[in-house]
Amino acid sequence: MPAPFAPSRPIHIVGVGSCLGAPIFGPASGPRALKNLGLEAHLRRLGIPAHWQALLEPSAPKPPHSPLNERLGTVSALLHDLANTVAGVCEEGAIPLVLGGDHAIGAGTWRGVARALAPRGKLGLIWIDAHLDAHTSLTTHSGNIHGMPMAALLGVGDETLTGLPGPHLDPAHVVIVGARSWEPEELTLLNKLGVKIFFMPEVKTRGLPAVLADALRIARTGTAGFGVSVDLDAIDCAKLPGTTCLVPDGLDPQELTDALHSLRNCADLAGFEVVEYVPERDKDGSGARWVADFAAAALGPTTAQLRDREQAYGAHNYAPLPVVFTRGEGVWLWDVEGRRYLDMMSAYSAVSFGHSHPRLVKALTEQAGSLALTSRAYSNDRLPLMLERLSALLGYDQALPVNTGLEAVETAIKAARKWAYKIKGVTDGQAEIIVCNNNFHGRSTTIVGFSSEAQYRDGFGPFPPGFRSIPFGDADALEAAITPNTAAFLFEPIQGEGGINIPPAGWLARCAEICRAHNVLLIADEVQTGLGRTGHILACNHDGVRPDGVILGKALGGGLLPVSAFLADEAVMQVFHPGDHGSTFGGNPLASAVAAEALSVLADDKLAERSATLGTYFLARLQAIDNPLIREVRGRGLLIGMELDTQRVGARVAAEALLARGLMTKDTHESVLRFAPPLVITKAELDWAVETIEDALTDLASRFSGAKP
Repeated sequence: MPAPFAPSRPIHIVGVGSCLGAPIFGPASGPRALKNLGLEAHLRRLGIPAHWQALLEPSAPKPPHSPLNERLGTVSALLHDLANTVAGVCEEGAIPLVLGGDHAIGAGTWRGVARALAPRGKLGLIWIDAHLDAHTSLTTHSGNIHGMPMAALLGVGDETLTGLPGPHLDPAHVVIVGARSWEPEELTLLNKLGVKIFFMPEVKTRGLPAVLADALRIARTGTAGFGVSVDLDAIDCAKLPGTTCLVPDGLDPQELTDALHSLRNCADLAGFEVVEYVPERDKDGSGARWVADFAAAALGPTTAQLRDREQAYGAHNYAPLPVVFTRGEGVWLWDVEGRRYLDMMSAYSAVSFGHSHPRLVKALTEQAGSLALTSRAYSNDRLPLMLERLSALLGYDQALPVNTGLEAVETAIKAARKWAYKIKGVTDGQAEIIVCNNNFHGRSTTIVGFSSEAQYRDGFGPFPPGFRSIPFGDADALEAAITPNTAAFLFEPIQGEGGINIPPAGWLARCAEICRAHNVLLIADEVQTGLGRTGHILACNHDGVRPDGVILGKALGGGLLPVSAFLADEAVMQVFHPGDHGSTFGGNPLASAVAAEALSVLADDKLAERSATLGTYFLARLQAIDNPLIREVRGRGLLIGMELDTQRVGARVAAEALLARGLMTKDTHESVLRFAPPLVITKAELDWAVETIEDALTDLASRFSGAKP
């Protein structure tokens, strides 16, 4: 067994339950509430080696409106303890995660970190806050100490705050992000000292990732390390009301979470702080969840660490591209370092409706809270409704629900064989099914047995008999292969894994005629192409063909869980009797609820029509790219393949070049790039994709000007 992985530095949590600097009592209970809510366990589940080191509280807590001098003295004593605790954490080689209390504690947190760092150099600091916190006891309008820590860290203010042991911070390495509420005296002081301030209008104009990147450069250049302090007042109070000062028009909490992921690769991150959480105002618990998300985003494992773990503990049956995703929304994905990518794969069409579609997530969560599984030994109230909707949409008498595409294909094979024996009259054990070269119907031993891809077969025999393979797109070959024992012709209307191969015009209609003439079932594997992917509900609709059986999967699960089905009329389905076939999870109420809602979204949002329109546009734009690496661009709807000149560059290399530019796709057979975005993609997003593809291929063409060595 591999040795356990140890992240570079452990995380020590220090809570500081103080409201002495704030106008209300609420933030004093914040750290203890986060501890009781299981923050430590949550972080550890995410691979973050966190543990609570201390929960500090004032020795003589005073109401917020007691005399300022009295509160300054009590706060000073607390900050000395905090600075000593944090310095000790840093000296042990750990990262302090400090949870306030009010923001006055920042004067202790960062003096402690600066003290531990001093032998190696200065501390940089990114202060994410709605306020500038640069008052002193002489300039404060409110008398609240939580408006003073920034000035104190820079060496300005009352001795009780500025006199903590350790160096003051250099203003040249201090940055404030998201400021939108301050008094003139604060701004005057910070401008005089030279602190860089990114006000909220600039953040909204340029975007938080760009602003945070600039802030990191300032805080990290010429320093031994840097820290980040997040005051929850920085967040828009409409989205996070569980904080001390409710200031509108602030940062979006999800955007901040995404941006904080960029800290994971910063080996010089010296500390992280979150303050001003007020449990009594956090009615739905969302504030606590955001605090946990902020900490996890900044302190979680890196791409390299996670990929190392997968390599060590997982079987090596995949060679994933070098990225680790953590969140998806619509057509976009974010990796664990906060980079955003346009999804041009849709998980092989499983995410046709986009990532985390609100209607589908709602259907999933509501059903999960009610009933998720009973097994098909009993009926449930969601499966009948889903089956009725599926049958009405596709016009088949019945559907047999299972889970994965592979299971649905196996179901179709069993149906075809039993139909051949019980209805057509084929001698038992002699039924044959015709398939196409370059097919991809799954990875069971039965299915790989009739694959023409050598690697899929290598080492997995012996394979069951009963399959004959013909060239894809050759109707004459189909007719020649049929014998009295032929049960079915199993095909993909467009071969996806085979390279986005489009059959000749009229091929499928001719195949349908041949199968009818010879009493052979025509069974379409629409696992990837079905439910709008190619511009019609089914890809077979392009040729006006109604197969005897249809296999659906991937998109049917809404991108949330595996759902598949085999559909056919009673003439075929009559062969199944209780006990002939089954699946513990097939047709479960959770899957049924999601699948039914997915079918509604497909119809309500006219996604098949959208795929037809945008697919035509996208295909034309890709075909217009003038690049010597491109041999052909082909496709239907939003299922498009770009075949490259493999003598010059492999498609895997091209896929990695696109990934580096924020566009994710995947190669097939080292020769074809697949472009199959979620059907909810916009024209503007497709335009960006085309520009990115053209830029990447131009660069590759210049690098690989001749044949590959």
